[in-house]
Amino acid sequence: MTTQTPAERALARSYTTGDSSVRFSIADLSVDHRPNGHAVLTYQITVERKGWQDERWAVTLPLDDRSFADVLASSAPDPDRLRQLVHLVHALLVPHHEPLRV
Repeated sequence: MTTQTPAERALARSYTTGDSSVRFSIADLSVDHRPNGHAVLTYQITVERKGWQDERWAVTLPLDDRSFADVLASSAPDPDRLRQLVHLVHALLVPHHEPLRV
């Protein structure tokens, strides 16, 4: 088993949205480092919302922008850049609208 980098550990932590309305429980994260600094993040997530049934998501996020390749690979990434990467990924995962109730 490969040791996770600090960025991979930070990205694999469960988190709650700022208004506490949604919790993302990260069950698994794999990071596939590709040539030229690209990476693919694959998540297994349980999304928990008060008053809603839990949802299980499988999400794949291709990071074709190499600007965070150094952060993903570093054993001691710059803390500000690490926070930026985590914020960016979390923003991509947060739903921006309420799902329809059926």
